[in-house]
Amino acid sequence: MDISSDETSTTKHKFMLFVSGMSVKSGHAIENLRKICDKYLENNYELEIIDISRDSEQAVIHQIVAIPTLIKVNPAPRRIILGDLSDKEKVLRILNIRE
Repeated sequence: MDISSDETSTTKHKFMLFVSGMSVKSGHAIENLRKICDKYLENNYELEIIDISRDSEQAVIHQIVAIPTLIKVNPAPRRIILGDLSDKEKVLRILNIRE
């Protein structure tokens, strides 16, 4: 029995994506992340999109200094990526998601 595949299916990936309004970069980041998650995580993820123009307190709590910013909360270790997430290979590597 392959334990690692069982662990992957039970450990839900959780992401927080910080954006500001619906800027072009924010839109690209949302679209790029959804494509990656749908392809590689198949319904095994939660994505929370936080618009700091409406919820500035969250930006302070999570120390967001640039947007868009993606935080991988689960599984550990926590990872942070800045930008529109257009470099798929880099995103997969940083988030430790296997193709």
